[in-house]
Amino acid sequence: MNSTLKKILIVLAALVLLATVALSLPPVRESITWRVENVLTRLRFALKPPEKVDFALSSPPAPAVPSLPAPAPTATTMPTPTPAEATTLPPTPTLTATPLPASVRLEGVTYQTQHGFFNYCAPANLYMGLRFWNWQGDINELGSILKPFAKDKNVMPYEMVDYVNTFTQLKAIERVGGDLELLKRLLAAGYPVLIEKGFRTRDIHGRISWMGHYNFVTGYDEARQIFIVQDSYIKENNEVDYQLLDEEWLSFNYTYILIFPSEKEAEVLALLGPDADEIANIQSALEKSAAQIYQTEGTNQFFAWYNYGTNLVKLQDFGGAAQAYDTAFGLYDALPDDLSIRPYRILWYQTGPYFAYYYTGRYYDVIQLATNNSIGQVKDDEPALEESFYWRAMARIALGETGGAVEDVQACLQYHENFQPCVLLAQQLGIQP
Repeated sequence: MNSTLKKILIVLAALVLLATVALSLPPVRESITWRVENVLTRLRFALKPPEKVDFALSSPPAPAVPSLPAPAPTATTMPTPTPAEATTLPPTPTLTATPLPASVRLEGVTYQTQHGFFNYCAPANLYMGLRFWNWQGDINELGSILKPFAKDKNVMPYEMVDYVNTFTQLKAIERVGGDLELLKRLLAAGYPVLIEKGFRTRDIHGRISWMGHYNFVTGYDEARQIFIVQDSYIKENNEVDYQLLDEEWLSFNYTYILIFPSEKEAEVLALLGPDADEIANIQSALEKSAAQIYQTEGTNQFFAWYNYGTNLVKLQDFGGAAQAYDTAFGLYDALPDDLSIRPYRILWYQTGPYFAYYYTGRYYDVIQLATNNSIGQVKDDEPALEESFYWRAMARIALGETGGAVEDVQACLQYHENFQPCVLLAQQLGIQP
């Protein structure tokens, strides 16, 4: 071996050693890994742009604008879950038209950013909601239970409510169909409100797109027509005008969560009025979404139909819900192939169509939606959508595809350990959770 070749090999060996040492350092490794994943994700998006993916269904969709399906229970041959019982409440007090303050800004708010974590919108907002009532826990404690797999795409509202009611001395309730006057009434009474909404921003690929988000609402100003929200993604005390918040809230059925000390429950229920009763609240939200179908167009009309289906699912009218979702998806497919217009991530956050199609025997539609409009969109990057794996497993079991169902249950539990629906399915299939 001549001396020149020997020197080259020594230099190469040294470079390999340096690279190995550098990659052993977490900051370097994470930086390089993030860049590699980003390149691969951009390539995957270029080959299969998410804005061009339709909601293809096996069953013929309903007409684009049919008559509203009547919100009455639909007979099906499928077993359905036990209906939720109406909350037992004392007689609802009559709400008086007490004038609200011109402005409210609640004190004692601790701001928490989601930056520095991965997909920590839910833990950050729940942390702010709990800290307002002097909870002394840690945000990492919240994250370890709400999203045990770091790259989990979404934490559902019910998971946040369950955390409060299970692991703290506080109480929490979730309702839908809220409105701006309700927000102001609650804020004026001293109760901040955690809302779920959509918003459009630049994603990690640098493109404007729609995604789900939580906001912690802590004040309003009537003269300026703005709400004050603690936005874990943007900044503390972010000012959002009434119209924009209302439109963004629409895309999540006007869902809101209230956290409060147990001794204040009667006061909270009185503030909610008829919406204190869960079933009455859903029926009211159903009427609201029905009206908005004819008051909106484009993407907002898609959301209105989607909300209508979601409310019917909550009332266990699965046939009516399936028809509503068919219409919503037809409207979606007619939208321009524009990432800023098409909310392609909808099934990452709202899983009502799985319920509707499964309980009307449309198993192939469940599988297609779970695969093409959820799992397949993130599979090569961060396949962390436990609900989609669960529903695809359920549909595969119904079709006798046990092997595929086992794989889905195992994936589900990999991304969300102890996710109870998948734990039960694992036991049913005879596999170790």
